[in-house]
Amino acid sequence: MISTVLLKKYGASEIHLEKREILFKVDTQARYFYQVNSGKIKMNNFNEDGKEFIQGIFSSGASFGEPPLFAELKYPAQAEAVEKSSVWRLEKESFFKLLRENPETHLELTKVLAGRLHYKATMVAEISTESPEHRLLKLIDYFKTHIHKIPKEEPYLVELSRQQMADLTGLRVETVIRAIKSLEKKKMVQLQSHKILR
Repeated sequence: MISTVLLKKYGASEIHLEKREILFKVDTQARYFYQVNSGKIKMNNFNEDGKEFIQGIFSSGASFGEPPLFAELKYPAQAEAVEKSSVWRLEKESFFKLLRENPETHLELTKVLAGRLHYKATMVAEISTESPEHRLLKLIDYFKTHIHKIPKEEPYLVELSRQQMADLTGLRVETVIRAIKSLEKKKMVQLQSHKILR
């Protein structure tokens, strides 16, 4: 999203994370802007029973955790490396200076945040009212068109695991497996070597 050149110009440093390493925890005060350089980062919570709920998965070029930074709040979720990853970290005041001095970048970031708000509002409605099949199709289509920018008419090979799909939609993994099989029978998705194609 924000170019590496611009991030470095304003003093960003690169942090390297191993798989499952925590970048920041729930209730930590937001002090930095973060953007994935390589690998994948997820923001997640756990309920009292230990069930994970994934707020989002972010790959190369995507930023994460900005709302608490803007609002001077603590993080409502933790950030964890899904795989070996590197992340750009920029101190809060330097980040705000970057945005003030680069209005086009500020506008692009605003568009991204607006898209995430729209996704959250859509998924809240889906989780509370729609069937597992419908929720999964919404999730897959969102990742296809908004995250990976693949045109609707082109095939999309889903990178998410069944467990990640469950954690993103509030479903049990067994329910996801059954729903995917049902969607395959209805010819709404295809399975290729256990991978989902939409």
